[in-house]
Amino acid sequence: MLLPLLAVLAAAAAWPGCEPAWGPAGGCHRPSASDSATCVALQLRTCGDAAYNQTAFPSPLQHRSREAVESSPEHVLLSVLHHLLEGQCNPDLRLLGCAVLAPRCEGGQLRRPCRHVCEALREACQPAFDAIDMAWPYFLDCGRYFGGEEEGCYDPLEKLRGGPDVEEALPSGLPPTFIHFTHHSYAQMVRVLKRTAARCAHVAKTYSIGRSFDGKDLLVIEFSSRPGQHELMEPEVKLIGNIHGNEVAGREMLIYLAQYLCSEYLLGNPRIQRLLNTTRIHLLPSMNPDGYEVAAAEGAGYNGWTSGRQNAQNLDLNRNFPDLTSEFYRLASSRGARTDHVAIPQHYWWGKVAPETKAIMKWMKTVPFVLSASLHGGDLVVSYPFDFSQDPYEEKMFSPTPDEKMFKLLARAYADVHPMMMDSSENRCGGNFLKRGSIINGADWYSFTGGMSDFNYLHSNCFEITVELGCVKFPPEEALYTLWQHNKESLLNFVEMVHRGIKGVVMDKFGKPVKNARISVKGIRHDITTAPDGDYWRLLPPGSHIVIAQAPGYSKVIKKVTIPARMQRAGRVDFILQPLGTGPKKSLQGSRRSSPGLRDPPRGAGPHREPEEPSREPLGARRQPGAGGSKPWWWSYFTSLSQHKPRWLLKY
Repeated sequence: MLLPLLAVLAAAAAWPGCEPAWGPAGGCHRPSASDSATCVALQLRTCGDAAYNQTAFPSPLQHRSREAVESSPEHVLLSVLHHLLEGQCNPDLRLLGCAVLAPRCEGGQLRRPCRHVCEALREACQPAFDAIDMAWPYFLDCGRYFGGEEEGCYDPLEKLRGGPDVEEALPSGLPPTFIHFTHHSYAQMVRVLKRTAARCAHVAKTYSIGRSFDGKDLLVIEFSSRPGQHELMEPEVKLIGNIHGNEVAGREMLIYLAQYLCSEYLLGNPRIQRLLNTTRIHLLPSMNPDGYEVAAAEGAGYNGWTSGRQNAQNLDLNRNFPDLTSEFYRLASSRGARTDHVAIPQHYWWGKVAPETKAIMKWMKTVPFVLSASLHGGDLVVSYPFDFSQDPYEEKMFSPTPDEKMFKLLARAYADVHPMMMDSSENRCGGNFLKRGSIINGADWYSFTGGMSDFNYLHSNCFEITVELGCVKFPPEEALYTLWQHNKESLLNFVEMVHRGIKGVVMDKFGKPVKNARISVKGIRHDITTAPDGDYWRLLPPGSHIVIAQAPGYSKVIKKVTIPARMQRAGRVDFILQPLGTGPKKSLQGSRRSSPGLRDPPRGAGPHREPEEPSREPLGARRQPGAGGSKPWWWSYFTSLSQHKPRWLLKY
């Protein structure tokens, strides 16, 4: 990352422009709302995707020409900021900076960007600057260079938010329930998802969990009887496609599934209505939209086996999650040590962590997911954890989780109703898995670390499987309808599996919910925890189970439950915990780990009351100035080019 930074910085040979001596008044001109100007074409490449195409000089920072702007330290910072912040707040910060460096000019008047937009972005992005020990840039001072709505300000991020979508007219005579079985570009995918959510607004909504490295929204469409909020005892499911950009079948299947769920709900399909009224379903069709663009440029039938697989940072997102499986194997050998909700090793944050990976981890902390599937391409099989073998030197080794029986049931729920996975021909795609029933333990197939499925199981309550949808990673358009027909029932059947096992609420004697209580099952060394409302879901195979609920400060409660083989709905098992005596409260043995070097980052609150991104504290700890007041790691790359040092970037 740092070599490209140096190359970009080398383009800035001088540092003219406004570098104030930062007192309360500052040294830069602050334009008024009535500033007149001569509008000229906006020719800055860094600002080429701004929501306007004309600017004026001098700028608010007293740059008097395009050349002066391009050679300024402010412009250089905008050019490399997405690398410095590892993709966070990109392209939002760049567009916000452009609104100051190259102000919007209309009809001979300068227009100022809105202060509230700046303030919201600063609240969201300040922790990213703190993580690399960099001061908030002076030219993004919300009080000095931004205006109020009463002044006629504009939103410099309006292009990112997207205005009202222009509806694509369906072919004449086709009903609104029509599904167009075609490949969707990023813009088309967003349009279809938003249009679908608008048609079913009472049961659907779209939201973004973050942005890709190149700034594309990771757009989710959710379905629920009360979209946008968790309902007590309603389980949450996520389906993720396109984690590898060139494996596109899953992306299209989820776009079609969203349209199907909406249409069938409106048509009164009792199965779909029951599903959406009892389940909260989240569909993320594309986790890697940047990689998809690379693959789509080559097109179906021409795409190489790896073209577009990685994200824009050249990272394989399904190798980018923390390796908690190795830690699980270490903990499993220690009697009494907890092997669930494993902490993320601090050294993980020292490497490259993709913004797409961070977005998934943040999402998992926000929503109490119970069940998940990641849709891939390249073979025809369903695999389940663990994906990393117990012996790190074995490329193939059966490595089951404590929930092996349940994972096999989940995998079979998908494979057993998939016509091609059940095809008895060994010469077909995936035929080598036929004797296994088209399901396999991941590590028994091939072992790898950093996978998303292992991370889900070991860091949260969520059980995730991996579905390989076919041997062609980028299938031709004419194959998409058949693919949908093969996978529609499997997808629905899998989602319905979230209602297997038991569910309930853990309360104290006053009826107050107990969050983070542990639900243990005798003989299965993997606990799950209750959500903030005290509700829980424990996926379990049929049979008799001893279930234990416990929390610090309370006596444990033990119940025996029997799950019939034909039971299609989760059994209700509530727990009322009694407080321990009046003496000091005892912590549960093993409820917290004290392994050196392992800890989770704090759960702060972001601008929308979402959990803080996991990378913030560890990155900050890594990049704090050393003893003796040494400068941050990025400082030398700016100072090596000129004697005019941008000291406004320093916090100390």
